[in-house]
Amino acid sequence: MKYTFFTLLFILTFAANGQILENETNPTKKDTSYWSHKNQAGLDFSQIAFVNWNAGGNSSISGLLKGDFVRKYVKGNVIWNNEMSIRYGVNKQEGRELRKTDDAFSFLSHYGYRKVESSNWFYSARFNFNTQFTNGYAYPNTDKSISTIFAPAYIFLGVGSEYNRKDKNFNIYFSPLTVKTTLVLNQRLADLGSFGVTKALFDEEGNLLRRGRKSRNEVGLLVTNYWKKEFYKNMFVENRLSLYSDYINNFGNIDVDWQIQMEMVVNKYVRANIGVHLIYDDDIKAKEEVNGQQVTVGPKIQLKQALGIGLIYSF
Repeated sequence: MKYTFFTLLFILTFAANGQILENETNPTKKDTSYWSHKNQAGLDFSQIAFVNWNAGGNSSISGLLKGDFVRKYVKGNVIWNNEMSIRYGVNKQEGRELRKTDDAFSFLSHYGYRKVESSNWFYSARFNFNTQFTNGYAYPNTDKSISTIFAPAYIFLGVGSEYNRKDKNFNIYFSPLTVKTTLVLNQRLADLGSFGVTKALFDEEGNLLRRGRKSRNEVGLLVTNYWKKEFYKNMFVENRLSLYSDYINNFGNIDVDWQIQMEMVVNKYVRANIGVHLIYDDDIKAKEEVNGQQVTVGPKIQLKQALGIGLIYSF
């Protein structure tokens, strides 16, 4: 719970930062005209109900709470962009327990400097942090969690170069030196060696010799790409791609995180969206049910597709 408290405190502080700057009454306050900000919160939902429906079916309701917060500083040849994103979704189906459908917290900060203001190339440094809020389970098994807050959490810190076209909503970042840290702060999951950390060591009689490690560090190559385009009136497509390969362990084996989302703007407050999220990470082992037992198998492609319509509010 303490991790959740500090995370929520960070979110509130970040979201309020723009208002604090604007409400400053000190006559010697600093010029904040180089800062821009965007706050956006939304709720997507879907519902289906059956009463004496001959073809059968289970009533269900789903909801997804999401928020995106941006703070950007632009002055001369310097750009400093900060983005925070949260997602949390649940589904309740008749005759079944409440289940989580989405859970993500992400914070990205990158700093860029260019020699001349007319250039689109920047020297860049980038920090990225990702985790989740609540326990995850391999449904229908809810006896033991397969993930928790900060288990895993991923930290990327690197330097490189960036090509940025603001007029085209296009960005590509290349870092030949990026440190990736995987955190698994849940000791039970660390002992199992979840998410690629070193698992616990036992002797032949099952006695614990060494606890599993709660972190793992890698150094590798990172390439990211972002672009957004209005392909038809009030219809947008957004692409986010991240490719990472560790220099020491199986260089050339690429971790992929790829998101594509299409958004249709109905009006100022109502939007429909469809998205696909694909992940492949060699350190994440899939679980399958064999003869009623959860068995860990090799890494597999993770794929999530979502379709929703909901309310959006910008402030």
